[in-house]
Amino acid sequence: MSHPESVEHREVIVIGAGVAGIYALHRLRNLGVDALVLEAGDDLGGTWYWNRYPGCRFDSESYSYGYSFSKELLNEWHWKERFSPQPENLKYLQYVVEKFELRNGMRFNTQLEKAVWDDDANRWTLHLDGGEVITCDLLLPAIGLLSAPTLPRYEGQQEFTGQSFHTYHWPKEPIDMSEMRVAIVGTGATGVQIIPAIAENVKSLHVFQRRPNWCAPLKNGSISDEEMADIRTRYDDIFARCAETPGGFLHGPIDGSFHDATEQERYEFWDELYDKPGFGIWLANYREVLMEEDANAEFSSFIADKIRERVNDPVVAEKLIPKDHGFGVQRVPMETNYYEAYNRNNVTLVDISEQPIDRIVPEGIKTSADTYEFDLIIYATGFDAITGAFDRIEFIGQNGRRLRDEWEKGPRTYLGVQVEGFPNLVMLAGPQGASVSTNFPRAIETSVEWASDLVEHMRSQGLRRVECTKEAQDAWVVEIEELYGLVLLRNAKSWFTGYNSNVDGHDIKRHMIYNGGAPRYRRRLDKVVANDYVGFVLT
Repeated sequence: MSHPESVEHREVIVIGAGVAGIYALHRLRNLGVDALVLEAGDDLGGTWYWNRYPGCRFDSESYSYGYSFSKELLNEWHWKERFSPQPENLKYLQYVVEKFELRNGMRFNTQLEKAVWDDDANRWTLHLDGGEVITCDLLLPAIGLLSAPTLPRYEGQQEFTGQSFHTYHWPKEPIDMSEMRVAIVGTGATGVQIIPAIAENVKSLHVFQRRPNWCAPLKNGSISDEEMADIRTRYDDIFARCAETPGGFLHGPIDGSFHDATEQERYEFWDELYDKPGFGIWLANYREVLMEEDANAEFSSFIADKIRERVNDPVVAEKLIPKDHGFGVQRVPMETNYYEAYNRNNVTLVDISEQPIDRIVPEGIKTSADTYEFDLIIYATGFDAITGAFDRIEFIGQNGRRLRDEWEKGPRTYLGVQVEGFPNLVMLAGPQGASVSTNFPRAIETSVEWASDLVEHMRSQGLRRVECTKEAQDAWVVEIEELYGLVLLRNAKSWFTGYNSNVDGHDIKRHMIYNGGAPRYRRRLDKVVANDYVGFVLT
């Protein structure tokens, strides 16, 4: 494959200007690399650019989420809330980009449609929307875990005469919902944030729930100047704590055993956890809760009773308690007054396991039992998670191999970094890496730093090509599958296991994430480098 001299060429191209892409550009520029970020949106921010819906915010502590690479940045930024909301998060990322003068290395409104590997030239050819072609030596996708939204597949969705959209495409302009009859389809993490945020500001709200999730209180609060000043003195300890926990959060499992505590001691401990902010209820619990059926069942019963205490109508309460999975076997939505929203007279829960949605009609939603009229339908129906953004781009590797075909029955990677047959494609936050299952910024700093160190190594050694071996990839896939066997999430129908009824072919278990914990993953990356990039061929 050859190109005219006029085709633009870059040493490294990063796809996506979110949390990972921003840091990648900063690191690469510091190495003197000719790098460019391509972004489909009209500005930077990734997740925090697209998700503008009411209630959208961090579910990890703000000061554990921001970048750790710059002491100056840490000293300058004041997190205003313990769990920061989307507008502030976007301002933070914009501040970082302006501070480190990164914007001129980003090209917006640029959608990558196809990337083709040129085996003779050792480079990627990128075909962009609009017909532009650009080439690069190394391609670093930073395209996000939850950036491919999926709509439900109901007939008549285009016939609705009111306003409707997926939460990922929430309009930039504010919507006055005060006189609106609103429907929300979906009660995953997004729905759990939106529902209480808008319940008191709409005329009526109908929540269409396919199956409930286990949720726990977020316990958000403001951060005063004095508290922020104290946090700044503790940043080294904060990030050290995140580095030692399996999930990269401030919360890690306790040393004590479920089996060594009496029932009274367990319930007293769980009451304490329930009243504390953040993911402690999920991640700072007994290890056995996430690993053993009996322990999980007892804790799930405890949470079920909390739901019953908070929801006035016992019939509604039972509908909000999951029956098909235990607490914590899929990512736990953190909520603020979610259950209390169902105590409002203007909020109605529609259980579509009892009355399925037949179709969308011009006036609203028709179920098997009734027709509901709405002015606005909000689809909080989630994402084609982890691999979806890759599937929407046509990556063509050696011998015409298509990445989406290689991953049809589930992703196959080496370290979540590379795919055999796709040289010089180095994934940032790829499937089967630790970024998928941990506090994202903590994990992507590891991923970006490892990838940029690889770039530096290749430059210093005059190397032009890096590709993982089939043997290394096969061994990693087996390791990933074995790690699933250790935890109860193996039984979940969630994006951790690749299930999505709105995506063809995603009704089978797919091994999407690395369950060995962030510390173990970092040690593995370090060992690979120490052994001359074992599993990779560099030429």
